[in-house]
Amino acid sequence: MPFRLQLVRPNAVHSCRQHTSPRQIPLCLRLQKRSITADEKPLPTADKPGPGPNQDQLPHVSEEADALSKITGEGGPQLEQGTPIQEILQRDKSGQEKAPKVIQEELNTTAPKGSRQYSTSARRAGLVPMELMTFEEMKGLAKPTRGVEPSGHEFELPSLPLPRDFVMKYRYDPIIKQFTNLMMRDGKLSKAQRNTALILQHLRTAPPPRVNPLKPLIPGSPPVSHLPLNPVQYLVAAVDSLAPLMRIKALKGAAGGGRSLQIPIPLNLRQRRRQAVMWILDAAEKRRTKGSGHGLFAQKVAEELIAVVEGRSGLWERRSAIHKLGVGARANIHSRN
Repeated sequence: MPFRLQLVRPNAVHSCRQHTSPRQIPLCLRLQKRSITADEKPLPTADKPGPGPNQDQLPHVSEEADALSKITGEGGPQLEQGTPIQEILQRDKSGQEKAPKVIQEELNTTAPKGSRQYSTSARRAGLVPMELMTFEEMKGLAKPTRGVEPSGHEFELPSLPLPRDFVMKYRYDPIIKQFTNLMMRDGKLSKAQRNTALILQHLRTAPPPRVNPLKPLIPGSPPVSHLPLNPVQYLVAAVDSLAPLMRIKALKGAAGGGRSLQIPIPLNLRQRRRQAVMWILDAAEKRRTKGSGHGLFAQKVAEELIAVVEGRSGLWERRSAIHKLGVGARANIHSRN
């Protein structure tokens, strides 16, 4: 057996076991459950909290005054109706000095006893709310009282039978409908209606036009200063004043030698307006663009209409040229067919 060296003395190991630090002991062994003795009292619980600031409130001042009036037999406040401020100030002399001047004047005026200027209760006045009425009471209210004739209608009733154009289809002015249809593109009627509304709005907000005496409006038009007040009449005056009275039809080969013969053909009201509207729309498209937005075309059309009324538009020369040509070719009317 080989020889072994003992490097640690036995007494040193024993001394290490005696001087072990308490930090080396586990926490579960160091902490012990503390028991409550008989002398100590448990902590109070909060199962039933005491009354707070919003609990156990005092009654209202009016309720106290009503209870006191029942005991003393004096007249107190009426809780159902509420007490007017005038009655409260009559009992409070110091409050009358600080009251508004209007209330002070009402207090100085004498009123008969037992009367009130107003009532806040419908039940005391004998009025029952509609929700609490029976069906028979409602029928009684609907019947007119004897001796009292029912009031007539605010507007007169239409006479029967109704006219043909007395329907929703003809609710707009004829020129408004025709102008909207001619301005419509690709079947988008709502867009054309929006542009028409913008045009009328622009005419209504524009200043009164200055009419050129050499290019007057059609007879029967309203005064120039009144045109912005009625944009529909503004549009009618512009279109009817510009509308030509005739159109020129070229009959090929009728003049001999392969030359066309120009024949003037008169137009009715709808045809005249259509020709004028087409001229106005073409001139508006050629106008210089100012700005951007979905209402740009409507603004250009409105500016062209104002130019027509003021006589600044080049369409007047176009109209006068057609009339001059028609007057010169009036001898060819017999060759229409």
